Amino acid sequence: MALQILWYCLWGLLWAVYFMLDGFDFGAGMLRGFLSRTEEEKEASLAAIGPVWNGNEVWLITAGGATFAAFPATYASMFSFLYLPMLLILFSLIVRGVSIEFREKSNGARWRKSWDRALTISSLTAPLVLALGFGNIFEGLRIQGGVYQGGFWPLFNPYGLLTAVLFIALFLHHGSLWLEYRCSGPVSERAHALAPKLWWVLLAVAAVFLVVTAFATKLLANYLVAPILFLVPIASVAALVASRMLHARGKALGAFLASCGTVLLVVTTALVGLFPNLLPSSVDTTSSLTAFNSSSSQYTLRLMAIVALVFVPIVVLYQTLVYRFFRSKVRAEEGGY
Repeated sequence: MALQILWYCLWGLLWAVYFMLDGFDFGAGMLRGFLSRTEEEKEASLAAIGPVWNGNEVWLITAGGATFAAFPATYASMFSFLYLPMLLILFSLIVRGVSIEFREKSNGARWRKSWDRALTISSLTAPLVLALGFGNIFEGLRIQGGVYQGGFWPLFNPYGLLTAVLFIALFLHHGSLWLEYRCSGPVSERAHALAPKLWWVLLAVAAVFLVVTAFATKLLANYLVAPILFLVPIASVAALVASRMLHARGKALGAFLASCGTVLLVVTTALVGLFPNLLPSSVDTTSSLTAFNSSSSQYTLRLMAIVALVFVPIVVLYQTLVYRFFRSKVRAEEGGY
């Protein structure tokens, strides 16, 4: 049982880190077309995410691999129950990557404009469908006897859509802080002016989400059993407030790092409430897939723990070096990456 709990925590951490890192990529991709006016500004804003977006997606692959290795029954059921949403996420990520790389292959105005639009749309679609899926998981899927009785369109229910709005708002604010920090000149100035407005939108959506979650889901159950767990959502609120205060003082990097903490803690808050469920059923609790009834053998979990202990620090070191190497501001007159 200890290994199942360990792997649930690691699984949750991998997803939280992925949302934290790719979240600002998504946000920057959505905002890029609105904050960049000239061709030089568009190239500069693209250069802000160009060197790091593919490295950030490594955490998605790692989270998916951890699900496959530690909780194979959940992995199989997830790709069976949510096959179409998974395909939409995959296609969106492919289009996003292609649009970033292909835009620079030609100087034609129509060519670049087409890929700019593709980047904006795919940067919105991928997190929207991801958040929609997680929102339905938080609320519970219609699983009975190992069979998913829902479909694709029922996923667009009020709570699923509210979760999607929350994550879109979270990523927009996150992305605006990243563009302010990484870019210089007009792009940074526009991002600086937009970030406080997005912060207030995020705060309003988060407040509504917390109230609705208390009635629409069972995520509060673990917190009521162990009140000390409330420190996690309290810390997420503190990080959100800190990002606003640091931003008001002109500390762009500090505001962005506080936003990183906000995203990390918001996802952690939800996954703490979800434990031990991975795919909870809203119609039959005995049909829920949990960390205990869908895990691999003890031998596999132990072996994978050793593998994670060796390779996860290597990934962290690699990404740290990448961010350190590309830490200088991107200037509009330089362009490219």
